Amino acid sequence: MIKLVCPAEADWEKLCEMMAEWTASGETIVPYSIRVCDCSDRERYLSVFVQEEQGVPGHVPASTYFCLDTERDVLVGAVNIRHRLNESLLQDGGHIGDGVRPSERRKGYATRMISLALDKCRELGIRQVLMTCGKQNIGSAKSIRKNGGVLENEIDCGGETIQRYWIDLAGTGGNG
Repeated sequence: MIKLVCPAEADWEKLCEMMAEWTASGETIVPYSIRVCDCSDRERYLSVFVQEEQGVPGHVPASTYFCLDTERDVLVGAVNIRHRLNESLLQDGGHIGDGVRPSERRKGYATRMISLALDKCRELGIRQVLMTCGKQNIGSAKSIRKNGGVLENEIDCGGETIQRYWIDLAGTGGNG
């Protein structure tokens, strides 16, 4: 079983372990919100999430959660939920950004994390959720489709083809 935990509730050692693994892989850590600053300074790191909730100038308010596998007591990834969209997010960012640490991929975590994030979107009153991914990211596209994502279109974003999926939450499950 997995659950979403806010950054302040995350076990700090587990968080640093996850971030170290991701950094060592050489991959870009997704979502951006969890790599925005060095996690070695806990107080500063957590303050970023408080500011994000309140809305940083030039950014929309957002909430970040870490995903905890409760059976194994391991942080497996993170999701970032933007409370509304601006022009940039409408093109290639969407409401939800998610990422699974390298050692935990292909285990179904992304699909379940998105489902839990959609519950949070319902709580925020978001009824139409936009999610995007690179066309080459087949795993991400599958996770989005498994959660009801319907491909609207593909756009060119700096030479990369981005797929834009909409998920209709109006009248479905949760608090909607």
